[in-house]
Amino acid sequence: MSEPVRYKFLEPKRGSRYQQLAVGGRIRAEILYRETLGAEPLSPEQVAQEYNLPVEAVLEAIHYCEHNRELLDAERAREQATIQKRKKESGVFVEPDCPK
Repeated sequence: MSEPVRYKFLEPKRGSRYQQLAVGGRIRAEILYRETLGAEPLSPEQVAQEYNLPVEAVLEAIHYCEHNRELLDAERAREQATIQKRKKESGVFVEPDCPK
């Protein structure tokens, strides 16, 4: 069994419905990670500058997200289901999910 990873900058976000860790208990790791992906990805250094964080904190967030994909996917799916349910309850038209 492997030793649990200890992070210097990541910790639970108090009062959050998310289980994922956050930098300084404020910024969810996935938010920082997503900044390094996509059509116009930022470097970890750029993300650190944009959020006024140490680069090491951004690198921890990236490591955490890459090693906790199941948790992040489950939280994202739960959030999507909640959004869809609220839209349906409010009478807002909800398009069905398109196959990817």
